[in-house]
Amino acid sequence: MRRFAPNGLARAAVRFKPASFAGTFVALMMAALIVSACGILLETGARASVPAERYAKAPVVAAADQCARLVTGSGDSRSESANPLPDTARVDAALADKAARAPGAEAAVPDFTFPVRQGDDALTGHGWGSHAFTGAALTSGAAPRTGEVVLDAAAARVAKAGVGDTVALETATGRADFRVSGLAKAGSGDVAKGATGWFTDAQSPALAGHPGKADAIAVLARDGADTDALAAGVKKALAGSGAKVHTGDGRGAVEDRGLGYAKETLTGLGGSFGGIAAVVAVFTASGTVALSVAQRAQEFALLRAVGATPRQIRRAVAAEALLVAPLAGLFGCLPGIGLAHWWIGQLKDRGAIPVPVDLHVSWIPLIVAVGTGLLTALAAGWAAGRRPAKIKPGQALTEASVERLRPGVIRTVLGLGALVGGGFLTVIAARSAGEDAANAALGVVMLFMLAVALLGPLVARLCAALFGLLLRGRGAAAALAAANSRTNARRLASAITPIVLAMAFASTLAFMHTSESHVAAKQLRAGVTADHVITHPAGLPAEAVDRAARAPGVDAAVGLLDTQVLVPVGSGGDRWLQGSATQGISGSGAQLAKVQDLDVRGGSLDRVGKGRIAIDKTLATLAKVKVGDKLPMYLPDGTRTSPEVVAVYGRGLGLAAVTMDRASLAAHVTSGFDSTLLVRGGDTKALAPLGKVADASGYVVEQTTDRKLNAWANYTMAGVLGGFAAVAAVNTLVMTVLDRRRELGMLRLVGATSRQVMDMLRWEGLLVAVAGIVLGTAIAAATLIPMMRGLTGEAPYVPPLVYGSFTAAAVGLALLAVTLPARAALRDREG
Repeated sequence: MRRFAPNGLARAAVRFKPASFAGTFVALMMAALIVSACGILLETGARASVPAERYAKAPVVAAADQCARLVTGSGDSRSESANPLPDTARVDAALADKAARAPGAEAAVPDFTFPVRQGDDALTGHGWGSHAFTGAALTSGAAPRTGEVVLDAAAARVAKAGVGDTVALETATGRADFRVSGLAKAGSGDVAKGATGWFTDAQSPALAGHPGKADAIAVLARDGADTDALAAGVKKALAGSGAKVHTGDGRGAVEDRGLGYAKETLTGLGGSFGGIAAVVAVFTASGTVALSVAQRAQEFALLRAVGATPRQIRRAVAAEALLVAPLAGLFGCLPGIGLAHWWIGQLKDRGAIPVPVDLHVSWIPLIVAVGTGLLTALAAGWAAGRRPAKIKPGQALTEASVERLRPGVIRTVLGLGALVGGGFLTVIAARSAGEDAANAALGVVMLFMLAVALLGPLVARLCAALFGLLLRGRGAAAALAAANSRTNARRLASAITPIVLAMAFASTLAFMHTSESHVAAKQLRAGVTADHVITHPAGLPAEAVDRAARAPGVDAAVGLLDTQVLVPVGSGGDRWLQGSATQGISGSGAQLAKVQDLDVRGGSLDRVGKGRIAIDKTLATLAKVKVGDKLPMYLPDGTRTSPEVVAVYGRGLGLAAVTMDRASLAAHVTSGFDSTLLVRGGDTKALAPLGKVADASGYVVEQTTDRKLNAWANYTMAGVLGGFAAVAAVNTLVMTVLDRRRELGMLRLVGATSRQVMDMLRWEGLLVAVAGIVLGTAIAAATLIPMMRGLTGEAPYVPPLVYGSFTAAAVGLALLAVTLPARAALRDREG
């Protein structure tokens, strides 16, 4: 590194050209901020864990694999992907006997957790055997026997029952009376909020709706038993059963299924979004570094003229990067850590990740952030300083005074290649569906952005020419602004590119959500044809459908059990598991048609039943199936099945992507209670005892509001990328204005008034903003149109107020960024 050690020339450049290096410092600092924050999220996702609470006193826990695994390819190209299951996968409760015989095991207890309704209130049901590891203890009465229940104080208070009384409870098996055999105090391991009831271990699997199955098996150790040895013994005893053995924090992952989704969310943010953000950050920072070097082209030319060698020029540029980049990276990492903390906190508040998940901040993402900034500065500086260093001194002086009209051949060829590639991917995205369209569209925006950066001078010159035509007859300031823009196309391109970035990415992320939400809401409004929609916070028991059907005037009543299934989509080695919203219907397809219009495109809903399903057209396209084909899928608990597709419909985005009979679904979810009850006919008063009754329009409003809450992630990503690009745009504009102090002074000396100079700069700022808005909008449109056609089958929906705020922000920032430094520069000159 000695050849790059800061020499006197580099130190002098930083000391006497602080404005140029301040802009570089800000750009590299912002890049480090983005890279470090995303890197911290990625590391947190990879290392996320939650401590065991329910199983804290059970050193070993056996449970089923909570991921669905998809194998693609073969031989050296074989790979396996794992997706968290939508619901809990369960194990055979009889395995507890085998686990109890492992060396060092004191006992093995099957664990059950299931929802129970008591009137309008909900309580959590467990097997009484769990008291051995949770610490629950009787305060009066006795342990439950078949047909009995032990209640905690909260449940007894709600039921107004004591020992010996009878309470009516609703479970997956229906409504039944239970004798209260005792009252108990919940232990430290009973972490469920609200009231709790304990049933016999023999009866609990049936009450949960999963006969013979347990959520997990908690293994208690004898005094002095080694945990690792016990785990090895349990693993050997359960070999071939498919159960996985967990110790330490692995037990926490069993009891908190949200950890799997948390890992997926954080690695998605830190990896996928982080990769895009890092590219944008590096892209913008390199442009700022290149601008800083280009602004000193005359200095480099003079140095060449007085005898500096090309090697000395290159070494000076590299030394400048070593002076600025590491410090900027360190300053950027501090707010990067703060951004990661804020992001994690927001995700916890919205229930996306479990509260116990801690943020992991190590040296790895920080070093990567600083190193990325340093490498970016070195590479951009080398590229920008390569020509001034290698050409002859006389030619260097000439090019420093007058901008080259022709861009480099390599740059032009690469730019045209990116432009053609973007157009090619646009065509591919337009012919794809679902995630394929979204993935292709991502390539569209990246390639078009690369094309704008590489062909920037040509694009800027074209924009300046068009701008000049529009400004004819608008005065001397406007004419001078147009002439300046045409003459200094490279400077103009440096200012336009960040605004293009801000508009393109902010518009793509924001309007992708608004488009999906708009189509989903429209499909929901058209799809719900029921007169009444009934819901209940604790869920609706199976008998609610029969009670509604018997109400006076009711023509049809259909219960919906909402969940999700995983469907393999794609083709060849590029296959993945897609989570698809699923509704299990309690009635026939003919009854469903009376309360819900799915917009059937092929087949018939009448055939939906055991082993037969209906799916959305987008899912059918992605999975490459049609009516009559078998569709492989994973049910919520990971059970594999391949039902026949008997109908394809068009409103899956607003309603559900998969429709199947409730009986085929209920045994594979934790809660057997229906989510929604759709009723045709009848009277609100007669249906009110079942739950909250709303008409179709009120239900649609509630569902749309829930969708809007999920917009936070998209808007946050748009804010992070758009905000970063906006700061980069302001930073670049300030750099260009401050670098023109001599030019502005010359204009004042030849008779131009301060107002004329400011008007010229405002026109130039307006050109930069308008050009950036138009190009950014064009890139966003080229990305969104094929993407939305593939995802929703419709054109993007762009709320005028949102788009107007984006354009107003771009124009306002551009004018502010040229006005404030220009006033300061003119004031210094006049002073």
